[in-house]
Amino acid sequence: MFQNQGSFLRKVAFLGSKHQNPPFHSDQLKVIVQFHDDAKVKQRCGKRKISDYDKESATPTKKRRDLEFPSLKDESAFYIPDHNRKRKASYLEQPLDKRFRGNPAEEDNPKLRFEAKYVELHPLGEGGCGSVFAGYRKSDHLDVAIKHVPNKYQYCKHVDEEGRQLSGEVAVMLKLRSGTSHSAGSRAPIALLDWYVLPHELILVLERPMPAVDLQTYVEECRDTFGEKEAKMILKQLVKAAISLQDKKIFHRDIKVENILIDMSSGAPQVRLIDFGVSCFTESHSEYTTFYGTEIHAPPEWWYEHTYSARPTTVWQLGIVLFECLHNKRFNSTKLMEKKLQLRQNLSKDCKDFMKQCFIQNPRRRPSLEQILLHPWLK
Repeated sequence: MFQNQGSFLRKVAFLGSKHQNPPFHSDQLKVIVQFHDDAKVKQRCGKRKISDYDKESATPTKKRRDLEFPSLKDESAFYIPDHNRKRKASYLEQPLDKRFRGNPAEEDNPKLRFEAKYVELHPLGEGGCGSVFAGYRKSDHLDVAIKHVPNKYQYCKHVDEEGRQLSGEVAVMLKLRSGTSHSAGSRAPIALLDWYVLPHELILVLERPMPAVDLQTYVEECRDTFGEKEAKMILKQLVKAAISLQDKKIFHRDIKVENILIDMSSGAPQVRLIDFGVSCFTESHSEYTTFYGTEIHAPPEWWYEHTYSARPTTVWQLGIVLFECLHNKRFNSTKLMEKKLQLRQNLSKDCKDFMKQCFIQNPRRRPSLEQILLHPWLK
């Protein structure tokens, strides 16, 4: 009897306790057996199970609550994806230009800044100072030429007014960009649009006129119709471009048919100068003892005295351009000096005289750019 009374008191004490719903800690925590509203709660091996009778007796409010707040037992319910909600792109999935807005570290990366602004396509050519690729600017799909110059091919350096050390090519092209006028000569050099200094190379983004081909290709494609008249039109523009560079105290150093573009965008052939990779700033009296450019085109003074200067060297190189346009053969300075190269006999007297003036071996007797512009053949 006393035993039954003790059991009854324990039940009463439990029902009056404040902890009627003990916290759920883990699946292994034993749940205290409770009896309420005739619902039977069974517990085996520490797992809570509600009988079918309890489910049927659940009120509509409880069922709705169960749908809105799934049981902790079914943890996967909390991870059901919402397909109607738009997933936010991760940081790495965002476009590069959007990443920059919140990541200053990447703004300092010139390679990423270049890739965010331009698209690089197929190669256009390769020279002694680097390689050039076709490309376009993302913002307006402007056609550009993208030049990669490894550090070992950046021969000339220049210190600007702010004390920055720049590639000679960049410094010269920035000078040309700032001083562009409406004269034909000043428009001849290809414009620099952008540039990026990377740890191992320099990337230049250059204007790319469309359609345009280099002078060598242009002459080969027009071989049957190319004559003195066409050569005269090109040389006159080229001399004016060389005078414009001279006025800006710029020495190209490597004027040749491969570094001259013929721009056909306006309908008539327009000369455009490219590849300022070995160019530099110069003075009228400056002499150089290290040769940069195409060695077989070096003037006689380089072979005899190992010195050369800007003005007479440029005149010599213009004569080479005319020679290769009209003779369909490669020029070699030493062969001309040894008289192993001869001018075509069927050329006009003025044309042959123009080339002979350019090829005077003594640089002090060689005419200036202004003088050859007044030559009868060009007039």
